[in-house]
Amino acid sequence: MEVLYQSCCGVDVHKKFLVACLLVTEESGQVCKEIRRFSTMTGDLLACIDWLTQAHCRVIAMESTGVYTPPTMLPKR
Repeated sequence: MEVLYQSCCGVDVHKKFLVACLLVTEESGQVCKEIRRFSTMTGDLLACIDWLTQAHCRVIAMESTGVYTPPTMLPKR
């Protein structure tokens, strides 16, 4: 299988926390997986951003178990 992204992350968003799974493919082809849980408080969200930035992660897929509509996706009135 061809590697499309050296580093990517899947995020499962809940009301009070999120779980992020970071996959990093090393030059040897070995895939390293790390899972972390963060609260939805600003400090923890910034820590999540720092973690993903340090891993050079630029691709993130998000799944939400509840209603999630970012303001930019709301219909115009």
